[in-house]
Amino acid sequence: MSRKFFGTDGVRAVAGVAPLTAAWTLNLGRAAAEVFKGQSRKPSVVIGKDTRQSGDMLEAALAAGLTAQGVNVIHLGVMPTPGVSYLARQLGATAGVVISASHNPFEDNGIKFFGSSGEKLTDALELEIEAKLEADLPNVTGANLGAVTDYRESERLYSSFLMEHAPSLSGLKIALDCANGATHRLAPKVFQRAGADVFALYTNPDGRNINTNCGSTHPQTLQKIVKEMNFDLGIAFDGDGDRCLLVDNTGTMIDGDHVLYINGVTRGERTVVATLMSNMGLEVKLREQGIHLERTGVGDRYVFERLLEKGLTLGGEQSGHTLFLDAAPTGDGMLSALLTLKAVRSSGKTLAQWREEMPLYPQTLVNVRVTDKAIANHDEVQAALKKVESVLEGRGRINLRPSGTESLLRVMVEGQSNEEIAELAEQVASVIRRLGGV
Repeated sequence: MSRKFFGTDGVRAVAGVAPLTAAWTLNLGRAAAEVFKGQSRKPSVVIGKDTRQSGDMLEAALAAGLTAQGVNVIHLGVMPTPGVSYLARQLGATAGVVISASHNPFEDNGIKFFGSSGEKLTDALELEIEAKLEADLPNVTGANLGAVTDYRESERLYSSFLMEHAPSLSGLKIALDCANGATHRLAPKVFQRAGADVFALYTNPDGRNINTNCGSTHPQTLQKIVKEMNFDLGIAFDGDGDRCLLVDNTGTMIDGDHVLYINGVTRGERTVVATLMSNMGLEVKLREQGIHLERTGVGDRYVFERLLEKGLTLGGEQSGHTLFLDAAPTGDGMLSALLTLKAVRSSGKTLAQWREEMPLYPQTLVNVRVTDKAIANHDEVQAALKKVESVLEGRGRINLRPSGTESLLRVMVEGQSNEEIAELAEQVASVIRRLGGV
């Protein structure tokens, strides 16, 4: 049975529009409470959120639903997604919830659940919650209702965890782009405590400016500042703080593939897990170091599952979502940056030297907005894909995948010539647009 509301990263939609209305979110809280009550005699749920204006509405509705069914709620306030995962574990909660739409624009929002171990809920548990949405749930009254408390030590506890993994950053000038999101208070403090001279950008959220021309999806301003103001490096987080990209002292991007390469080599990994979107350059350079690259479908959920299945510790996505399972069960932008800088400093090389060591194959990504993502399976689209595959055979590749959170089909082509891959990507994209583009 497929999930109706949960995607690869929880529930995500325009806030205030079905399904993500206050009424539906209250019912989601009630449904989730019934599932969590099956796991604990008196369950508790920690809730954190990013800086979106709609976060307050959804937080209140979800808390109302949970407490209505007898579950205690612990508010963490504005907190990066990995912080919620960490605090769910540390506080002994039955579950954790993040209200965020990550790198999406502020109008969007989302709800993502973690289990008591800080891992994302399994498909089976998400299906169980969805089933409860349609059920006639019993009413809870009196002393059996849940209560709400605010946990005021959340930032201190989570930042202490990050500092356990921080190297000395003394002598480094670092520019941080906090995306007007969940890292806007914590990240500058953490990197300053580690000894860096920090210049923080986009740390003034107003509920509507999260990810707006900033953060890991829009790092251009950070790149310019790093280069023009002679910073040693820059770090860009996304809205919920579960990923990061770096910028070297020349203003050049260090993406998630570079992060996997740096850490894979310095940690002496035998196998690294990445997705179908990771660059061929990563695969080639890891192979030269005697490291196998294993690919999964797109999404950190699938990287996580493969790491667990194979007993591995390092994996991630080109977008900067990196998993260090020996440190945390979920992607963490600040943790990833700290561990990567620890690896760089211990290697004796600069960030720019590591980047130069792993050149990337030219890659292009075309996003096509569609009425129905099933268009990807249309005979004409499949024929266009096979045609491109035959052209690139042995010297490149193409991948077509639906977005897990938006009505998009993503056409990725990789090869040796920018001009050729752009033309080939457009060939497939034009077929998709003709058949059902918006």
